[in-house]
Amino acid sequence: MSARPTLRAAEPRDLHAIVQLIGELAEFEHLSHLLEVTPQSLAPHLFGESPVAECVLGEVDGEVVAFALFYTNFSTFLGKPGLYLEDLYVRPAHRRSGLGRTLLVHLAQLACERGYGRLDWTVLGWNEDAIRFYEKLGAEVLPDWRICRLTGDALERYADGDRPSMWSPSAWLGL
Repeated sequence: MSARPTLRAAEPRDLHAIVQLIGELAEFEHLSHLLEVTPQSLAPHLFGESPVAECVLGEVDGEVVAFALFYTNFSTFLGKPGLYLEDLYVRPAHRRSGLGRTLLVHLAQLACERGYGRLDWTVLGWNEDAIRFYEKLGAEVLPDWRICRLTGDALERYADGDRPSMWSPSAWLGL
């Protein structure tokens, strides 16, 4: 029988394991074609001079089998920061072991300890097992919200000012 799972903060020595788990998550979500992360590209964002994200790992018998990568966001309505869970992944052999729940409880505790107002994350609509899991934990799946995203070429074009005329400064000013 395997040992009880343990949690710990990720360290630079874990970058390869984290990227491997991210790859497994991308494959599970049928999004491998979007995968660009490498240990080198992730390192400054988790462990650099000004990290923008944090990562907690789940281990069983010294093997990293799960991760939760998260960062601070802000709720203007609450007037408080919150935690945003970007990704949580548990290897299939360790699902239903309580590790996913343990990771979420840990993040909820962190949010409370830090005086944050909420813990947010998204779930793919087709992932019914995850949706049921989150609802059993007491999470509310918000049906009216949609994710909006600019990325890649669209982000670059928008940043360069190549956007529809309705978004031009003169349109904002009603000119």
